[in-house]
Amino acid sequence: MIRLLQKRYLIPVVASAFLYVGVSFKDDFFEIAKQLEIFTTLFKELNTNYVDQTNPGELMDAAIKGMLASLDPYTVYFNEQDVLKFKINNTGEYTGIGALITQKSGKLILREVYKNFPADKAGFKPGDEIIQIGDVVLSDFKEDASQLLKGAKNTKIDIKYLRQGKMNTTQISLDEVEIKSVPFYAKMDDKTGYIVLSRFNKKASNETKEALLALKKQGAQQIVLDLRNNPGGLLNEAINICNLFVPKNEVIVTTKSINEKHNNTYKTSFDPVDLDIPLVIIVNDKSASASEIVSGALQDLDRAVIVGSRSFGKGLVQKPIDLTYNTQLKVTISRYFTPSGRCIQALDYAHKDKDGLAIRTKETNYNSFKTRKGRTVYDGGGILPDVQMPESKTSTIANALIKNDGIFNYATAYYYKHPNLGNQIPDFTNADFQDFKQFLKSQKISFDTETEESLKNTLATAKKEAIDGAIINEYNQLLAVVQKSEEAQLDNNQEEIRNLILEEIIKRYQYQEGFYEYYMKTNSEIKKAVKILNDSANYKSILKI
Repeated sequence: MIRLLQKRYLIPVVASAFLYVGVSFKDDFFEIAKQLEIFTTLFKELNTNYVDQTNPGELMDAAIKGMLASLDPYTVYFNEQDVLKFKINNTGEYTGIGALITQKSGKLILREVYKNFPADKAGFKPGDEIIQIGDVVLSDFKEDASQLLKGAKNTKIDIKYLRQGKMNTTQISLDEVEIKSVPFYAKMDDKTGYIVLSRFNKKASNETKEALLALKKQGAQQIVLDLRNNPGGLLNEAINICNLFVPKNEVIVTTKSINEKHNNTYKTSFDPVDLDIPLVIIVNDKSASASEIVSGALQDLDRAVIVGSRSFGKGLVQKPIDLTYNTQLKVTISRYFTPSGRCIQALDYAHKDKDGLAIRTKETNYNSFKTRKGRTVYDGGGILPDVQMPESKTSTIANALIKNDGIFNYATAYYYKHPNLGNQIPDFTNADFQDFKQFLKSQKISFDTETEESLKNTLATAKKEAIDGAIINEYNQLLAVVQKSEEAQLDNNQEEIRNLILEEIIKRYQYQEGFYEYYMKTNSEIKKAVKILNDSANYKSILKI
């Protein structure tokens, strides 16, 4: 009788559930089809009837980007050129000149030249401004000019460039370029190995494994893994790097979404390299995504001590989806959770403030979780290190100097004033720092902090509303106060800024290798990591092992 009642009531309930799912799917499909039809009709009529000549491609590009801007900054549309860049980031391989290039304010500037690659062999230096590539004058070129420096191996390209205001001409031959995930590793002392992991492309775990094995072979008995300024990359590479230090079949990360097909649990799948070697990981406010998966998982599993400052807080997973005509959509498909259950996403893109900015989770709203050994950790705002070092977080004024190229441009000027330093480490004295401050003034380099930019935007709005005349005196007074405060911040953060300048200068003479050799001997976070490793009792007490 009970079984009969179960059948009698269960079947209609199950049928109703399927009916609801079916209706829901139909409703969603109809709404999507409806909106597509509206948009298609609008797009056609706009291009047919607009008073001036329209560019359908540009209009569509703007429409797509406008739509995606309402979501999160990681859901983006890639045109054909963007797809190529995305693939380079994931593989670390391309055919080009071997230099980091930025296009800013209509200028194409070499930021860093990689040793022994074409740009280096052709004599290029950081700070050089490329003004013509082949027959293309860049002042007239509105596309991504860096793409003109990619092509088939051995292709020869004529280039005109400015160096310290002087015109130069050279020819460069394209070659295969490999951007390493692990740009540097070395033994720091008799028993400590140091590994820099700068990105998570498809070779990240293999390169990290090779570095770890090489250091162990050289006698390393403890490891410092530096993830600072690493923006992330491929999820599976993060899992495989964790796998170097934890057993097979260990849960590293889970992903959750309203779309069930994106709900996954990711476990390690290989035998580890070393389950016991003491490990310290360094992170900062620019360590994001896959960097946070590695540091968060190994923190939750009590496998590594985390040192530095709170990480960026990107707990979202993206998937590239190929579209027609070689375009692509990179879409956020899920949130990820560390082994203890934490989602470390810092910004809530579903809820925005009156200015349209995502709301940051307040510390009072963080939730606590437990690591495997029972230590308390928190969600909501990135990975909080076990040992916090405020100096690991970049100050507001230093960020402004990096953003406005104040440090970069000064290092360029310094290099040409002191061309023969070679492998010497310059003494960056107080007089040099005063020279830097004078350089900022002479070059009229604005700090452009958020406060200063907000103030300038206020004046721009006042001009539009024709009330700037009434407030200009007060505006100038307030701007002077803000700028004076920024100058005071230069002095208050002098040590940090001097270190950033010196690091940039060293790269000019000794490339990345020389910079890291200097860095691992002088950086305070690295010194702290080694100190923790050398104090076995302290290391074990932090991890409760």
